[in-house]
Amino acid sequence: MPAYAEAAKSGLYAKQSGLVGKYDNVRRYWEDEITRIFLRPYLQKLIDRSRASMRRLRIMDLGCGSADGYELLTGVRQRDASLQQLEVDLLSDDILGAYKGVDLSPDLLGQARSIYGDNPKMTFEEADFTKGLPIADGEKPYDLYFSSFGTFSHHNDDETAVRLLAEIAERVDDNCIIVCDWLGRYSYEWQSLWTDKPDELKNMDYVVSYIYGPEEREERRAQLQHLTLRLMSRGEAEAIVTEASERAGVEIKPRKWFDRSVFCGRHMDTTEYNLHAQPIRNAINSLHEANTRTELDSLMVNYVPKPDFEFLNDYFEHLHLCWNFLVQYVACLVEAFDEETRKYTQELPAAPVSCPQALEDMMERMQLVVQGIGWLSYGLPRENIIEPQLGYALRYLVCNLQQGQGCGHGLVGIFEIDKSESGASR
Repeated sequence: MPAYAEAAKSGLYAKQSGLVGKYDNVRRYWEDEITRIFLRPYLQKLIDRSRASMRRLRIMDLGCGSADGYELLTGVRQRDASLQQLEVDLLSDDILGAYKGVDLSPDLLGQARSIYGDNPKMTFEEADFTKGLPIADGEKPYDLYFSSFGTFSHHNDDETAVRLLAEIAERVDDNCIIVCDWLGRYSYEWQSLWTDKPDELKNMDYVVSYIYGPEEREERRAQLQHLTLRLMSRGEAEAIVTEASERAGVEIKPRKWFDRSVFCGRHMDTTEYNLHAQPIRNAINSLHEANTRTELDSLMVNYVPKPDFEFLNDYFEHLHLCWNFLVQYVACLVEAFDEETRKYTQELPAAPVSCPQALEDMMERMQLVVQGIGWLSYGLPRENIIEPQLGYALRYLVCNLQQGQGCGHGLVGIFEIDKSESGASR
């Protein structure tokens, strides 16, 4: 795994937040959170079942890296935690029985062990899950089989993905949840790779260039590592799951599909695969950076359609218009707000006639945010409150308008196996 070894040695895979690196603000406040938002009800269901049967959860993290999946999962919050509650984590320490992280990179596993090696509930194993389920004879099955950030795209041959899912299904005692994360076939980041004949382009040459800034990226061009990764659309993923179900004789039920990182994937800023891409990720990182004022125009998306892909163009066109309207609306709010009178000095733009509910909700929220916070004279209210809230509003917009078809950097599928249900076992 030389690509990941190089990335780890660069220092930009360190556990840190900010404007650059693997753990930048978009990763922490958008990508991780979007997965948590969609996963929450299914994780809650697992927890309720475990408590009812007087046992604790067992989790296997496939492609764990430096325990990224563990950090994502333990960061899932209760949906309706009140202002008064102190404990808001859904997956508390008392409900977690065992976590097993599996990865092929010894460097990343070493980083994981250096952080969590003292936790007796956590184990890390070097294994290649494309060669089969890394579970020993007599080892109990797990309640959650989890992958994140394109991990399932390491299955370059669909047969290995089918075999892994079938093995999981065969080993389940009663029920489990499986989370598969692929690279989305139709991400705007790699529009040059869009095809209406997926069988002719199943895998992409993925260059790990995003960890460097533009100048260093070009200086290191000859040394950049490349990965062969599977591009996936929902239809292709459904076919894999169907075949795995038939092979195992156990139904693997799709419960949720969602697109992660629409317009803000890492290669939006590199333009490696789309010369029309803009550095939107950098702009969103700025929104969430403390004490940093963002030029709101840098958030404006200029989507360039690709001929003969109208079903994709229609989606991206609608999303980018809603996105831009919200950005412009907030810019108007900031400009029109009078700090002394705590009122808006001019009439605010009306919502478009065909405004989706998600956009209308975020317009109302941002109006209340600016009016409620904009008069504060200390603590940089725009930089530290208004701009992060705009980031969350844009995230909410994307979450509610995404279609789960493979139009983001990641296509994520959440699947359930429940052998107690009538007809679950064939």
